[in-house]
Amino acid sequence: MIGQAVILAARPKGHVSTSDFDVVMTTVPALQPGHVLVRNTWLSIDPSVRLRLGDASPRGYLPAFEAGQILEGLCVGEIVESRAAGFAPGDTVMHAHGYREYAVVDADSGGLAGAGRLTRVNPSEHHPKDYLGLLGNTGMAAWAGLVLVAQLREGDVVWVSAAAGAVGSIAARLARLRGHTVIGSAGSPEKVARLRDEFHLSAAFDYHTGDLTDTLEAIAPEGIDVYFDNVGGDHLEAALNVLRPGGRVAMCGAIADYDRDSPAAGPSNLFQVVSKSLTLRGFRSGEFTHRFGEMRDELGARLAAGDLTLDETVYTGIESAPAALVDLLNGRSLGKTLCRLTGAPDAGHPSPRRDQHARATVR
Repeated sequence: MIGQAVILAARPKGHVSTSDFDVVMTTVPALQPGHVLVRNTWLSIDPSVRLRLGDASPRGYLPAFEAGQILEGLCVGEIVESRAAGFAPGDTVMHAHGYREYAVVDADSGGLAGAGRLTRVNPSEHHPKDYLGLLGNTGMAAWAGLVLVAQLREGDVVWVSAAAGAVGSIAARLARLRGHTVIGSAGSPEKVARLRDEFHLSAAFDYHTGDLTDTLEAIAPEGIDVYFDNVGGDHLEAALNVLRPGGRVAMCGAIADYDRDSPAAGPSNLFQVVSKSLTLRGFRSGEFTHRFGEMRDELGARLAAGDLTLDETVYTGIESAPAALVDLLNGRSLGKTLCRLTGAPDAGHPSPRRDQHARATVR
């Protein structure tokens, strides 16, 4: 059997370009005991892939991709053939061997950094792509960052950066639904309008329009209690300035660094951590796989009720995956970025459990 796959053609020189990738035909390996053959249907496009495209990935992270190697990413699909106990043809599963049409998956593999182990999902309860978004690692990052890492407390004022992105949009609305005052920031007037008018955040601003510390102090003159960090760099520095004593930072990502020739300058005001007794903790959603049930109970109920949805930017066909990644890294996507592969249900029609405000942008 053969199928298409996305490989790294050349390491990016500066910003990532579609020319850094090739879409090639590959031979699918023969099935071994303990393995399943999956026809992938939905691919999650995540900015963390950028960390593996350089000469070396960050210490403690997954290894850098080699030239000619098929990229990896979370996806869902349908089992075509199984030689693994507990998995049968027709099962819908989630795993970490994305960026290809067909994948041979070891049922005992640990996936990507603790996430993406071969897992059955229930397509009759929720749309399969929801398990890559609201009910998957994206939702877990938002939920765990607020509930387990920042440990939200009554009366907290919360700032969420990249609040129109996949993780940020869930975190911002979940904090609001839990009764908190929420400030969201994003990178365009259109995104800010969505945060304010449709997500109903307490305040929203475009981080391009002025000094971040000044803007935050004008919005929250008494300070903030929690910063949900998706950006790093100057955003983290501003947060340290405006956090109140005892404030907490949930460090989920640093997208400001991902597509740069060299790392962005770190915060110059780290003594604020000492003087204000702040808590900064980085985390990965894969740390909390044992809490998936709790996360899905809350977010699944909110999804079913129409209280919480996730905007989606959907690209069609494996050949569009490089463009999807480049657009995501350049801020041209809204919400969760997905790639719809052969045989997936129509991306243009939201699940019946989504409310009318969810957006599915198909490209």
